[in-house]
Amino acid sequence: MIGTPLKKHATRVLLLGCGELGKEVAIEAQRFGVEVIAVDRYADAPAMQVAHRSHVANMLDREQIEAIIRREKPDFIVPEIEAIHTACLLDLEKEGFNVIPTARATNLTMNREGIRRLAAEELKLPTANYLFATTLDEFRNGVARIGLPCVVKPIMSSSGKGQSTVRQEEDIEKAWNYARAGSRGTADTVIIEEFIPFDYEITLLTVRHAGGTSFCPPIGHVQVGGDYQESWQPMPMSPAAIEEAKRQAAAVTGALGGRGIFGVEFFIKGDQVYFSEVSPRPHDTGMVTMVSQNMSEFELHVRAILGLPVPEIELLAPGASHVVLAHEQADEVVFEGLEQALAVPGTKVRLFGKPDARPGRRMGVALAVGETVDVARQRAAEAAGAITVRPA
Repeated sequence: MIGTPLKKHATRVLLLGCGELGKEVAIEAQRFGVEVIAVDRYADAPAMQVAHRSHVANMLDREQIEAIIRREKPDFIVPEIEAIHTACLLDLEKEGFNVIPTARATNLTMNREGIRRLAAEELKLPTANYLFATTLDEFRNGVARIGLPCVVKPIMSSSGKGQSTVRQEEDIEKAWNYARAGSRGTADTVIIEEFIPFDYEITLLTVRHAGGTSFCPPIGHVQVGGDYQESWQPMPMSPAAIEEAKRQAAAVTGALGGRGIFGVEFFIKGDQVYFSEVSPRPHDTGMVTMVSQNMSEFELHVRAILGLPVPEIELLAPGASHVVLAHEQADEVVFEGLEQALAVPGTKVRLFGKPDARPGRRMGVALAVGETVDVARQRAAEAAGAITVRPA
C-alpha cells in the first residue's frame, strides 16, 4: 500500500545524501507516488531540487540527523553517501525505523576496513592482500610488507578522493598525506592494498528484493585516480568469471542483508575474480543503466525498497556513459555544446544541477546506446566532449 504525497498516510522516503544518484532515486520514488525528503550538508543539492522538501545538516552530527528523522518520521531511511553518523542509524533501527538496506550494512560499508574484514576474513572471498595504518611509521612498514607497487586509500572517502598508487619509495610520504587529506569524517586510518595486475574491473549491480536476488549484466568501467570516467554494459566475461562474480556478490550482499541495490566491484584476471568494494546503494558506474536496461538501477532500488516485484532484468541495447567534468572553481556554471552533444546518434545527456563547481567535479553525464559496446562508448565520449562547463 502506497499513500498520497503530502497527505496523512503518505509513504515517506528520507534520503541521506542528495547528489546525482540520490536525485534519480528521488525521481523514481515520486513516480510511485512516494513523498521524498532530502537531507544533505549543503543547500540546493541535486536531489533537493526534485524532492518535496529538504533539510541542510551536518551529516556526521548525530543530534542534527536524529532530530530530522524524528520530525519527519519516514517509512524508509535511504543513505545515499558514505559520510553519515551511522551509529545513530543503528540505534534508530532498533527503535523500529527502517534503514535501507540495513543500518549494519550502512555502518560496515561506511569505511573500507569494515567491509574488507567482512569479505576477506569472515566470508573468505578472494581479495588483494591488505594492511591498515594509522601513523606514518605504520604506513611505511605496511608498504614494505605489501610491496611495490601498491594502492593506498583512506578507509572513508568517496569518488576516488585520497586514492593513489605507490610505485617507488619516494612516493610513500606523498601518498600518506594525500590519503589523509582525502579522508572524510574523523577517520585517520588508511588501507594499503596489493596491486593486482587485473585484465579489467567491473561493477556487478546486485538487487536484493522480495522475490530473491537478481543481477544486472556486468558493467565495465575506467577509473582515473579512483573516480569513474566512463562505464559500459555489458562487459564481456567468461562464463566461469561471471558465475564466480555472482557467487561472491550474493555472499557479501547476503551477509549485509536487507533490500535494495548494491554496487559490487571486482577485479578480473582471466577467470579469477577478486572482490574489491561494495556500496549498499546505486553506483555511479551504473548510470549507464538509464539507457541500457528495461529498468535502471534507480528504479530497481526503489522497487526493492517498496517491496514491489523485480521481474527479469533485460539489456535493451549495448550502452555507455561518460562523465562531464568541471575544470574550474565557480559559484555558478553554465553549459555549452548541448546541441552538438545531442546531435550524436543514440545519445542522452543528464546535467545534475550542482550549485557550484571545482576542478574535477562531476557535473553531468552523457549516455549512449549503439549496435556494439564500442560504438556506444565512442558516442558517449563524443557527446561528453562536446559539452563545456564554464563559470557563469
